[in-house]
Amino acid sequence: MFKRQKSLVSESKRDLSSTAKNDMRKFHSFSQLILSAGPLKSAPAVKHSKAAHFEIEILDAHTRKQICIVDKMMQTSTIHDVKQKFHKIYPKWCPSRIGLQLEHGGPFLKDYITIQSVAASSIVTLYFTDLGRQVRWTTVFLAEYTGPLLIYLLFYLRIPCIYDTKESSRRSRHLVVHLACFCHCIHYIRYLLETLFVHKVSAGHTPLKNLVKGCAFYWGFTSWIAYYINHPRYTPPSYGNRQVTVSAINFLICEAGNHFINVVLANPNHTGTNACFPSPTYNPFTWMFFLVSCPNYTYEIGSWISFTVMTQTLPVGIFTLLMSIQMALWAQKKHKIYLKKFNSYMHRKSAMIPFIL
Repeated sequence: MFKRQKSLVSESKRDLSSTAKNDMRKFHSFSQLILSAGPLKSAPAVKHSKAAHFEIEILDAHTRKQICIVDKMMQTSTIHDVKQKFHKIYPKWCPSRIGLQLEHGGPFLKDYITIQSVAASSIVTLYFTDLGRQVRWTTVFLAEYTGPLLIYLLFYLRIPCIYDTKESSRRSRHLVVHLACFCHCIHYIRYLLETLFVHKVSAGHTPLKNLVKGCAFYWGFTSWIAYYINHPRYTPPSYGNRQVTVSAINFLICEAGNHFINVVLANPNHTGTNACFPSPTYNPFTWMFFLVSCPNYTYEIGSWISFTVMTQTLPVGIFTLLMSIQMALWAQKKHKIYLKKFNSYMHRKSAMIPFIL
């Protein structure tokens, strides 16, 4: 009995050892298989191909009634993309005349703003306003500056339908009349060339009424100015050639300074959201940046003050006064923006006139 139990124990031990050996062989072969297959890699993360979509509800800004719903807008979609889809639904409204607001009475959203930045939920409500017929900014500037150039030349030629032919033939022109025409043409030719080749004109649009108002202002004042200066009875300045010469030289200096400032401002480092404040260069005309934040307006006003003194006429003086007021407002607005963005560079700087304004 004892021998039989001993044999059973020994047989069970042999079975355990054999199974252990078999397990070891299986583990060894499994490990060899893994090692031969290369290093273990973590399972790649599952990427969700389906991105969140937004539904844009567009309401009429005046009646608050729903116009349409633009769906399936991605997170990276912009207001410009919404306008494009809106235009496909209503072809009579081109993207340039579509104004979209996040809230009624609020500012119009820029085309580059993304839907995600203004969305509080998957449904975004925007208010639509028809901005009317639009024109490009380049067209506005070219029309505003081409008109004065041609209008002044028509008065300078003393067309019979404007002046009396006999009186024009009897009276000879003073030197200042020819010089004023030259300076006036130089001013607007510079404007046109800078609009085409220097300025980074916005690709946006503006209402047609702004073109009409700008042309009416520039063309109307040019007609008034040119009529007086080129009139046969025009009298030269009180101090004669000395007053004319000094004013003409100062006019040309201001025109050159204005051009070089505009070239500096057109540099890519001074435009866009990551712009830095313009710094003076080796060019002496740019040293005005040490004193004011908008030297282009300083030189512009200097040009018109010089032209006023050179011609000594009331229409030029009124035009210079109005331009000075408008540019002072523009300069102060830009100066406040510069103060927020470049506070360390704006220490003791004025907006347009050194130490005054």
